[in-house]
Amino acid sequence: MYLPFDLEQVVDNLRCERYVDTRENGGGMTALARTYYLARPLLPFALRSYLKKLHLNGWEKMSFPRWPVDCSVENLTAQLLQFAVRSKGAGKIPFIWFWPEGAPSCAIMTHDVETQSGYDFCSTLMDVDDSFGIKASFQIVPEERYGVSAGFLNSLRDRGFEVVIHDLNHDGHLYKDREQFLRRAAKINAYGKQYGAEGFRAAVLYRKQQWYDALQFSYDMSVPNVAHLDPQHGGCCTVMPYFIGNILELPVTTTQDYMLFHILNDYSISLWRRQIDLIMEKHGLMSFLVHPDYVMKAREMSIFQELLAHLASLRKKTGVWITTPGEVNRWWRQRAEMRLVEDGEGVRIEGAGKERARLAYASEQNGRLIFTFQPPADRASLHSSRQGLHLTGAADDVGEFFGERQIEYHTNEPRGM
Repeated sequence: MYLPFDLEQVVDNLRCERYVDTRENGGGMTALARTYYLARPLLPFALRSYLKKLHLNGWEKMSFPRWPVDCSVENLTAQLLQFAVRSKGAGKIPFIWFWPEGAPSCAIMTHDVETQSGYDFCSTLMDVDDSFGIKASFQIVPEERYGVSAGFLNSLRDRGFEVVIHDLNHDGHLYKDREQFLRRAAKINAYGKQYGAEGFRAAVLYRKQQWYDALQFSYDMSVPNVAHLDPQHGGCCTVMPYFIGNILELPVTTTQDYMLFHILNDYSISLWRRQIDLIMEKHGLMSFLVHPDYVMKAREMSIFQELLAHLASLRKKTGVWITTPGEVNRWWRQRAEMRLVEDGEGVRIEGAGKERARLAYASEQNGRLIFTFQPPADRASLHSSRQGLHLTGAADDVGEFFGERQIEYHTNEPRGM
């Protein structure tokens, strides 16, 4: 079986948003956007929200990436994996399951701390997270927004939360030009070392992936899955972590709290629940961005607590792995180094962290792609799987999940492609 295109190139083009017109959306800002950020500190909150709504007018007419979750990468790789199973009677193809202990999906909570009032509210927010048994990362702005004390950073880490660097000063100009970016990146990297932070997120989810080589972080969290409601449009079209050079990208796969409350005027978790269902269907990463600045009032806080309660319920009912971005980064890097090895009896997983990994099998049943975790009696071998299409990384990008349960993977046509 032969492909008339380079699968790796197609997937990278989606993940790195190369389909976006760089003349209008290359990670920088328009003159109008620059003017807005210069005036932003003087504008009242209501006026800022109104201007953002004007900027986003007509967003619902955007057909690609597909709202509210785009899984083009997962749909494409799953279809090709299904073709590989069919080709030359491969039968079953072994692969390393996405998450440790066979968890069906993963969820992380992240908090961008943008103002002094948000900084002062972090202790309360940690109490709320802890009340549901959920640890989060706090993205800290190193300069200008507020003073960052060593005691504050230690209070986060001492309670099991993580510190992530959030831009430099949150003025929206990080990617204005290459020279300025490099100067700021040097400062950002220094703050990363000073704060003991392994992760980074740019302000306003601005990004320019081709410049990430200047950032000395293990992971980034600046790329939305669908960016219709963000100032920089686009989206990575995947709900799985992926590497950009040496940096692991943990995409933002759900709608931010600010957009939900103040752009969509939606004070419920209905959209979040819909996104959760779509992401879990693909066994992906549910990444949430909730600002302490926007959940201080009782109404917004009640919605946030409802979200946490729903996630805690999913953890209890389905085994969803709720963890921190740093833990996802460590696991995904271990998984990337693991290998499937064939011995005289079948297939086994080798590599650091293998005790947490689960061997899974992809097969076809009634025209659908099926994942199973209990090794079949014949211990399907790597030799038989190699008789099918060789997909570099495809099977890995597609646990023992409560015994012999089978999981049906819906291979719909790639949406919006």
